[in-house]
Amino acid sequence: MEEKMEVEKKYITVEELKLHNKPGDLWISIQGKIYNVSDWVNDHPGGDTILYNLGGQDVTDGFMAYHPSTVWKRLGKYFNGFHLKDFEISEASKDYRKLHAEISQMGLFENKGHGALYHVTTIVVLLYLVVYGVLKSDSVLVHFVCAIMLGILWIMGAYMGHDSGHYQVMSNRKCNQIAQLLAGNCLTGISIAWWKWTHNAHHIACNSLDYDPDLQHMPVFAVSTKFFHSITSVFYGRKLDFDHVARFLVSHQHFTYYPIMIVGRVNLFIQTFLLLFSKRSIPNRTMNIMGILVFWTWFPLLVMCLPTWSERVMFVLVSFAVTALQHIQFTLNHFSGDTYLGPPTGNDWFEKQTAGTIDISCSKYMDWFFGGLQFQLEHHLFPRLPRCQLRTVSPVVKELCKKHNLPHRSLSFWDANVTTLKVLRTAALQAWDMTLPVPKNLAWEAVNTHG
Repeated sequence: MEEKMEVEKKYITVEELKLHNKPGDLWISIQGKIYNVSDWVNDHPGGDTILYNLGGQDVTDGFMAYHPSTVWKRLGKYFNGFHLKDFEISEASKDYRKLHAEISQMGLFENKGHGALYHVTTIVVLLYLVVYGVLKSDSVLVHFVCAIMLGILWIMGAYMGHDSGHYQVMSNRKCNQIAQLLAGNCLTGISIAWWKWTHNAHHIACNSLDYDPDLQHMPVFAVSTKFFHSITSVFYGRKLDFDHVARFLVSHQHFTYYPIMIVGRVNLFIQTFLLLFSKRSIPNRTMNIMGILVFWTWFPLLVMCLPTWSERVMFVLVSFAVTALQHIQFTLNHFSGDTYLGPPTGNDWFEKQTAGTIDISCSKYMDWFFGGLQFQLEHHLFPRLPRCQLRTVSPVVKELCKKHNLPHRSLSFWDANVTTLKVLRTAALQAWDMTLPVPKNLAWEAVNTHG
């Protein structure tokens, strides 16, 4: 009977599956079964970009990483009756799936600790102190300290939005969405819709130069000389021109890196407005816009409560400068990782995440500062894992990387900065060299070889 049922199964090959990767004809494979998600793609909570990037492929590892067990039960209605015939699972993927199952059986995905409570309490206390200090004190020093606390508050708010976006930190999904809007839109002025759109694409296409938006900072930064060929961003749907302006800016990027990080928050504000007021389909657009309006009401009012324009400018710049620490951390996790051109592939999920991520080593008492993202590889492999569990699984991930001869790079905060600056400097010198009359020159070679 079993043999008869096996014969009756309909199969397609990997090559045939690849043909179904377009809007209106979008198929994916999960554990050997083929699912037609053509009509589901626009309603996918994680956005359509992920499904289009991985369309026509086996996506078992990525699906496992992002979805709880309850979602697996909903797959049946998308099954189109076909099975994948000739797909070979890599040994690294086999071990990854085994480790994922073990973590799930241990209940680590559900054991969130009390991190959310501590985080919310910290944010509320900081907000109270900032408002009280600005309104009740005339001291410039007090206002300076308030600006620092506001920057820390924004960092904590971003971590809260990040965590609630990846897994449910509150009691139910609705409360979780409210936490995202409050922590993201209302508190930091950065839309959770924009974050989901870019961040999910980043996770899936980690360090792909043309698919990962977190590496596409032209004309300001270029982490690879491949950007010098004006590659096309698949994510943004436009060409990243390497023109004379880009050459000038990139050739100085190792000097401008930290100053730009200080005002990097302005870019996030701009990106938020560009998305929310674009023609693109955005879930909960009205709620996101209302949340942004909340931010752009309380923050300007708070700044205007300061007595002089010099203090107002100081207050804004200092608060932005503090948040630069977080922006720097985000770039440290990936700028010096391995990069590639082309779309992500489902069968090397584990390998691509290890190649493109950098961990930051720190003592346990500093975990609050990094928001769990110092375990960047562990977070990429298990994005639903609460931050309090990342340190627990890190030794096992290291052993798995060692077993399969894959990188597990963990640097101190200082060394990560040095490594990132070296990457920026190498690209900058080559960009500078391209502006000179000859392809190579002695000064360039002396600096690049011995500098």
